[in-house]
Amino acid sequence: MIPKSFPKLPDFPPGEVWLAGAGPGDPRLLTVLALHAIGQADDIVYDALVDRRILDLCRDGAELIAAGKRGGRPSPHQRDINEVLIERARMARRVLRLKGGDPFVFGRGWDEASALTRAGIRFRVIPGLTAGLAGTALAGIPATSRDTNHAVVLAAGHRAEEGGSADWSALAKLGQPIVLYMPMSQLAEIVTSLQQGGLASDTPAALIQSAATDEERVVDSTLGTLVADAARHGIGSPSIVVIGAIAALRRELLGSLVGWR
Repeated sequence: MIPKSFPKLPDFPPGEVWLAGAGPGDPRLLTVLALHAIGQADDIVYDALVDRRILDLCRDGAELIAAGKRGGRPSPHQRDINEVLIERARMARRVLRLKGGDPFVFGRGWDEASALTRAGIRFRVIPGLTAGLAGTALAGIPATSRDTNHAVVLAAGHRAEEGGSADWSALAKLGQPIVLYMPMSQLAEIVTSLQQGGLASDTPAALIQSAATDEERVVDSTLGTLVADAARHGIGSPSIVVIGAIAALRRELLGSLVGWR
């Protein structure tokens, strides 16, 4: 029950697009504002990693439009997704663009916000819990700790559609933990580049597959054994990979950490 002292939830006017994050998986990790938006929207344009139970929270009569982008599989182009959002908004629909994680953390939220701005469409951003921080926390890995690091790098582990990728050797030289999003197809290449950049093979690492879902698996590893451990345990997408001292800290918590389920 939300008390009367709670801030008023905003109206969702026809003709607006709300760009919302659904969090890393578990529907219980939705924000109050995202839950409100789902219950108000006429159209929900959703990504492949959004839990079906979240979509079940929509109002009667809402239209669900799949727009998931999955590496290596046929997926809508970003410009097509942008056009759907603009077209639906111009039909005076309440349009919710629902993404896994946070829309502005490797979620193409900027692309969509920019397209909406050029089209003269009003929009709202609803942040969500990003898997690289929430998924690691649920596994007992802190993004920062006073004893290990005061910064953390969030990096896309897959190549962009244009073929670009991070400068892994340069990131290795920063001496800060790295959290990789969706890196499995490029993992061997990334590991080699990080080692060439000076990151030691015994650097702690962890693989987290399907974070905050019933299929979640966590594998402790090191940079030098990361590729072999991923293959041995059958770790695939969607996954995040943590590389750095913070990955080893979870072992100190396992005796007392209560699972998120």
